[in-house]
Amino acid sequence: MTTTCDASAIKEMAIRAALELGAGAVRVASARADEESRRRMEQAFARGDFATWGYDARYASQANDPAAVLRGARSVLCVAVPYAVPPPAAKGRLRGRVSNYAWSGDYHARLRTLLTEIARRIDVAAGEPVTAVACDTKPLAERAFAARAGLGWIGKHTNLIAPQLGSFVFLGEVVTSLELPADEPLAKSCGACRACVDACPTGALRGDYTIDATRCIADLTQRRDAIPPAMRASLGNWVWGCDLCQVVCPPTRLASKPVSSQWRPRDDDAAYPPLVELLRLRSGDFKRRYRASAMGWRGAAVLRRNAAVALGNSLDRAAVEPLIESLQRDPHPMVRGHVAWALGRIGSPGALAALRQRYAAEPDGQVRAEIDSALEAFR
Repeated sequence: MTTTCDASAIKEMAIRAALELGAGAVRVASARADEESRRRMEQAFARGDFATWGYDARYASQANDPAAVLRGARSVLCVAVPYAVPPPAAKGRLRGRVSNYAWSGDYHARLRTLLTEIARRIDVAAGEPVTAVACDTKPLAERAFAARAGLGWIGKHTNLIAPQLGSFVFLGEVVTSLELPADEPLAKSCGACRACVDACPTGALRGDYTIDATRCIADLTQRRDAIPPAMRASLGNWVWGCDLCQVVCPPTRLASKPVSSQWRPRDDDAAYPPLVELLRLRSGDFKRRYRASAMGWRGAAVLRRNAAVALGNSLDRAAVEPLIESLQRDPHPMVRGHVAWALGRIGSPGALAALRQRYAAEPDGQVRAEIDSALEAFR
């Protein structure tokens, strides 16, 4: 069994390694099951907050017990890596907007490399394998354990806010069977601040540190099925994720620690992609451009659907011709349905004429229903 002295030395070594490898902050939490987080998560499932996630209430028990990641877990080393960098300037009309975390290469791979190296060094120090890593790919309530470790506190936008780093941080964990000295949680909260709650255009944030994820723009842009019509106008020009609740967060705006250049946008279009180009995206181009990014897991049709909504929200008649082309040629009914909504939202004579013409030729009943709904306001 590792002695207290050895455990303290291993913890300090692991923290130094993490900071050397690019982490902005590192803390340790006990690996005991987090019953409070489990209870809150079960309540969220019961309210339907995570209805589009594809999980059931059993996930709450799994995610709040690190033993589900590593049998015999005693400690969780929690790592925060800051990633917020200034966006490039948007160029021209009809541009979408992408969340900051997806501007560079897929953070999962980079963060996993960092965590795996920390875990390797802990294993070497312990003389045997004693670790497992988690990085948003295993059932672990990372924000709850990060908060317990004192890495930060959970804000009203439900993201972790780390001192000097803000909420634009990637979180990762090294779960270990070693009993490392645990850190204390921070005695902090958002107090009376409601900046994030007031900034959310869909009302997803309740102000009580809970979120209805089914109304969150980030969730809406990543769901596989149709975006509810009542929510589409609120998406604005977001085509992947949303940063609105974070950019207004005072501790995040005042964050002072520098960010590694590895998180800079991979090109000028990463933050503000051309919407017409995105609307025409097909599988081959999607793989070449997005497979290595955090946008690479949902497929081209989801991005085309999101581009259609953003073009409709632009209310720009320059979008009508490419939307008509998509209504006639896109192979995916979900995309054509959202294109119909976009044409109806713009509502120009050419858009309405195209909708009427397509109605008779459209083979899919759901798309015809979207066309009918789009035309209803003009009858």
